[in-house]
Amino acid sequence: MWLIEVGEVLFNLDLVQFGVFPRKVSGLIGILTYPFIHSDWKHLINNSTALVVLGGMLYYFYRPVASKTLLWVYLISGVWLWIGGRPNFHIGASGIVYALFGFLFFSGVLRRHLKLMALSMLVIFLYGSLVWGVFPIDHSISYEGHLFGLIAGLAVALIYRKQGPQKPKYSWDLVEEEEVPDWYPDPERIRREQVEKQLREQEQQNAEPRKINIRYVFKKDGEKEDRD
Repeated sequence: MWLIEVGEVLFNLDLVQFGVFPRKVSGLIGILTYPFIHSDWKHLINNSTALVVLGGMLYYFYRPVASKTLLWVYLISGVWLWIGGRPNFHIGASGIVYALFGFLFFSGVLRRHLKLMALSMLVIFLYGSLVWGVFPIDHSISYEGHLFGLIAGLAVALIYRKQGPQKPKYSWDLVEEEEVPDWYPDPERIRREQVEKQLREQEQQNAEPRKINIRYVFKKDGEKEDRD
């Protein structure tokens, strides 16, 4: 980005035509080139600073998925901007900045990881004011690029929520997940076995024929004799 800006100044170039121009075939090239072109030094410095901070957080806390995340938010935000943006040239890396902001915030919340949730709060503290950039307040700013970048960050956070750092498992979580050995005094298992035993005994009783005892009483020579 800096080399391109220096080249524009030294050679008096204007590379705005390499930005994204929505819904024009000639504007498709901008999907790959628009983050590298800026309107002035202030625009470049603001985006560069945010990219260094948010990109550093991404690669430090989400290293296993950092490169894939950066690639996908880069492409997705550019494609969506080409589909839904206003018919004008859109330039600048602010769409990538918003995508990284969205990924870091939503990913920490989705993973329910205490450290990553704290990171989400830090991102909000540092760059919470970026949220206003997704509204059409200043028509000289590509709010569509900001909005689509933020949504792209959320989408990639959802896709990669099961990859990379996860919520640590504590001892009580591991006991629930591990298979309980037979000798372990599990009250639920004991109660279930007792109920099953009672059901089996009841079924056996119902299956066995009932015994009938008949008692005969005989009288012989005036005496009483009992025989079963």
